[in-house]
Amino acid sequence: MRLPSSLLALAVSALALGTAQAGNYEFLAAPQTDLNRVYRLDRATGEIGACQYGLKEGTVGVTLCYPSGEGAGPQAPSEYSLVSSRHEREAGIFRVDLRNGTMSVCYVLNDSVVCTPPGK
Repeated sequence: MRLPSSLLALAVSALALGTAQAGNYEFLAAPQTDLNRVYRLDRATGEIGACQYGLKEGTVGVTLCYPSGEGAGPQAPSEYSLVSSRHEREAGIFRVDLRNGTMSVCYVLNDSVVCTPPGK
């Protein structure tokens, strides 16, 4: 059975759109060697969150997640990435803007992820 060319084009477009949306996030573990925290970055907006494992008696544990707080929410649209300092006692990470070279230090403070103002 042959598909009409317009239906085939629609299917190819839908597949391409799904592929374009994949990979929108980047993940990076905190460099601190005794911390099980992983940061999540939206590559397009620069928004950062973090999650880590937590103990809970009588269960296998829980995933504790920290939402974006001060400075960690959406930034100006750009192309963002995460960089680790590789310092074994550092719990934070760097959010870098690959287009203009600015960077912020981001870390968990109380119940949210916060980031310093961008600098060069």
